[in-house]
Amino acid sequence: MADLLLALAVIATGLYAGFMLIFQTGVMPALARLSDDRFVPAMRRINEEVPRPVFLVVFLAVIVFPAAALAVPGEAGSGTRTWLVAAGLVCAALNHLVTIAGNIPLNNALASSEPSPDSEARAAFEAKWNRYHRIRTALVLAAFVLLVGAALT
Repeated sequence: MADLLLALAVIATGLYAGFMLIFQTGVMPALARLSDDRFVPAMRRINEEVPRPVFLVVFLAVIVFPAAALAVPGEAGSGTRTWLVAAGLVCAALNHLVTIAGNIPLNNALASSEPSPDSEARAAFEAKWNRYHRIRTALVLAAFVLLVGAALT
């Protein structure tokens, strides 16, 4: 059972890490090239579409599966594996903390900035959001690498 939970943790974290990485390397650079009056509405729409059920399931699975893998007794002598899963879980939890405390408030502020000029809304949003996104992308990539390492031990 521990092996199955770890495999599910690797899959969920890999999916989420891939999403974060593609957003970092493809979506945000493309949006950065847009004018303010196109960037702001586009980002608002993205922020409305992303937190849908499939995303939320994966978002939660990144925490639930590694935690469950730790809770279920595994093979004897798997101390290294336990530490790798625990470290992956910590990185995933920190990713979620950055998302909840950093990116989501910025998304909400952008959504409620409708009367403001797009240039002001973008200036208050983009650089901070990208900084938080780089941090959370690095964290979830680290979580993925740690969980893969655990699966290989």
